[in-house]
Amino acid sequence: MCLADFYFFILVINMLNKGQYKQILEELDNCKRPIYFFHDDADGLCSFLQLYRYKKEGKGVCVKSQPKVDERFFKVVKEYQPDKIFILDLAILTEDFVDEFRKIPIIWVDHHGPAEIKGVKYFNPRTENKDDNVCVSELCYHVIENKDDLWIAATGIVGDWQLSEVTKEFSGKYPELLPKDTDKPEKALFDTPLSRLVRIFNFILKGPTQEVMKCVKILTRIKTPYELLNGETAQARYILRRFEKIDKLYEELLEYAMKKVSKKKILLVKYQENKMSFSGELANELLYRFPDKVIIVGRVKSGEVKSSLRSGANINIAKALEKALKGVRGYGGGHEHACGACIQEEDFDKFLEQLEEAIQTR
Repeated sequence: MCLADFYFFILVINMLNKGQYKQILEELDNCKRPIYFFHDDADGLCSFLQLYRYKKEGKGVCVKSQPKVDERFFKVVKEYQPDKIFILDLAILTEDFVDEFRKIPIIWVDHHGPAEIKGVKYFNPRTENKDDNVCVSELCYHVIENKDDLWIAATGIVGDWQLSEVTKEFSGKYPELLPKDTDKPEKALFDTPLSRLVRIFNFILKGPTQEVMKCVKILTRIKTPYELLNGETAQARYILRRFEKIDKLYEELLEYAMKKVSKKKILLVKYQENKMSFSGELANELLYRFPDKVIIVGRVKSGEVKSSLRSGANINIAKALEKALKGVRGYGGGHEHACGACIQEEDFDKFLEQLEEAIQTR
């Protein structure tokens, strides 16, 4: 499943060191046919765009369904025959994948985990500091340092529920998109003009892969945020038309979700598989609107409830989820305040009951 990342950090100050940024750039410079695997959210997309727009070579692969690079991608790698593999903002890389392509250098830049896997050049700030969740869009910006792509980096950073020195720099250049007094990432994400840009980047990654990658290809050529926001070119207007169709579906689901609000601590929203998946995005927005609640947004599909869970600063939803999964057919996990879970539909009521108990006895 795809998990939208959610953090409470206001200012990022750790990250990687200069030597690591230089090493990533050297890996990018010293290849001619790279392939880039990236997560299907704003952070993953903006990370890819920054590397690709610098290199101007290679193939992007949007990893949907599960944030994992595994045997599903053997075929695409063998067909493309890259001389280097970049993995961006993806939590899982399987040993089978590494073994299959051991002759191809693999560069993995991430902020989950951290993970340990041999045969890979791994860059993750959490390796040195487990609490350093700086997003990959930020890391890639410091690798490339392309001021023309400042707007792309800022979109990915805010999309990952963060603010940093990079977004501060963006505010200085585009105060009309991100006012200088914006001091909370959730406000930047939902209550500034930049929020529309974040939503565009997130929503065009939904739907058939062919349509997704057509929009991604167009984004590699968009020069400014205004070209996209104002539809100043035919290519930008194409993206906006596709976005607006998807955005309409989201607004309908949001309206449905608002009707589920009650006095209960848990705000549960379930919807059917015939709807496009907006679980992560909807869970984030509901938490912003109702910060004192625990949010569960579940999409019912093939006898399972694929869910995104969110909590405010006073509840560790990851620990509560671990207790709620006991004796339940399902799995899940994630960060302290943002998790994903997949539960058998028949066991969902038991799961919900145990989650409520875990929250009350924390």
